[in-house]
Amino acid sequence: MLSSTVSSKILRAIALKEGFHFEETLTGFKWMGNRAKQLIDQGKTVLFAFEEAIGYMCCPFVLDKDGVSAAVISAELVSFLATKNLSLSLQLKAIYLEYGYHITTASYFICHDQGTIQKLFENLRNYDGKNKYPKTCGKFEISAVRDLTTGYDSNQPDKKAVLPTSKSSQMITFTFVNGGVATMRTSGTEPKIKYYAELCAPPGNSDPEQLKRELDELVGAIEEHFFQPQKYNLQPKAE
Repeated sequence: MLSSTVSSKILRAIALKEGFHFEETLTGFKWMGNRAKQLIDQGKTVLFAFEEAIGYMCCPFVLDKDGVSAAVISAELVSFLATKNLSLSLQLKAIYLEYGYHITTASYFICHDQGTIQKLFENLRNYDGKNKYPKTCGKFEISAVRDLTTGYDSNQPDKKAVLPTSKSSQMITFTFVNGGVATMRTSGTEPKIKYYAELCAPPGNSDPEQLKRELDELVGAIEEHFFQPQKYNLQPKAE
């Protein structure tokens, strides 16, 4: 199974417990579809892929996001659950209890000046001194940094990112000690700096409201310390 790197990590959590092969790709179904084709050509079965922005690939016959097959499989799931007197919301809760709650959010700031965007990301790359990424964001401790613009990944033995890199776009992912993951990246089509944040709790933590509050705190810290909207004159997303 596959997902893009800005999507929820819940599929990774399920893979770790159930033992199936899981991979992340760059954002977009062109990456997941092509990787799925490579895996199929290697004799593997690709069951599912998904993208944060509501796209699902549910069968090997259409290696792209496909609402028709997704709707059919969703209807089949509803029918199956009905035979067990279960609803979709109850099934989702059961998944969270089994594999851990994964609470997500995403938003963006608008910035029309490429020089300002460059300064913002270069500040992150030199946050604690030259070529030193931040170790904390407010009260939240950072455990790993991956920069797909420069090709740096602190989690890899050689410090080199596994995913493809591009110097023409900005994309940095921070992993936090508390189970949070946040990615900041530029849009390829709009004057936006996007962010995707998720708090991944281990199984047994059954207080989603507390997790939501903690995620809100984390996002607030990222906006204050990393985006610094007043310093860079960023326009927030309209409510």
